[in-house]
Amino acid sequence: MSRTIILIPARLASTRLPGKPLADIHGLPMIVHVQRRAVEAGIGEAIVATDSEAVQAAVEKSGGRAVMTGSGHLSGSDRIFEALQALDPEHRIAVVVNVQGDLPTIDPADIRAALSPLADPKVDISTLAAVIHEPDELTNPNVVKVSGQFVSPAHMHAAAFTRANAEGRGPHYHHIGLYAYRRAALERFVTLPPSPNELRERLEQLRALDAGMRIDVAIVKSVPLGVDTPEDLAKARAMLGG
Repeated sequence: MSRTIILIPARLASTRLPGKPLADIHGLPMIVHVQRRAVEAGIGEAIVATDSEAVQAAVEKSGGRAVMTGSGHLSGSDRIFEALQALDPEHRIAVVVNVQGDLPTIDPADIRAALSPLADPKVDISTLAAVIHEPDELTNPNVVKVSGQFVSPAHMHAAAFTRANAEGRGPHYHHIGLYAYRRAALERFVTLPPSPNELRERLEQLRALDAGMRIDVAIVKSVPLGVDTPEDLAKARAMLGG
């Protein structure tokens, strides 16, 4: 996997937490925390893809690398594809890992784990999930659940993603929105129109499943905190305080 790159999409606009990538966590912008954890994964260069000169400047001030992208992208996958084209026109990169820019507590080992399903050449995209332990998550539409067939104890072949209530005997699995794409899969994915299931569930990954692409899931121990609100930011500061 030496031909792997980590791209971290960072859009400055946020309705619930304005200026989110630049939110201060113990003296560093949140996006810098994410990038440093991505670097610690040790699987390839970690670069921020942003539409904001302020984000680019903050990343570079902290010793990281950022690349500017357009402001009209509807999703992180579109943004990282533009960045990939600019960074690697020679097509040397084989695997692209998309790490969301609002996951400052992500475990570097979990980023590495996302590569493991790609050992199977039939897998187009890999992602992460963790067992749901909190009962309220089973009925929370903001918690995306993934189900499928297990290939091994820590490796699932995904069949469905949904926001609906989890039913039946568990365990049930909380999907974590981090993706590792084979380059050809990302190139295909960004050309596909939204699918009916994607529009109904508001889940972009269903576009890939509906197009016959294979998504496999690495099972990790816990779900990283996603920072979307001031309350989430306070939690992140507390978690990273030590």
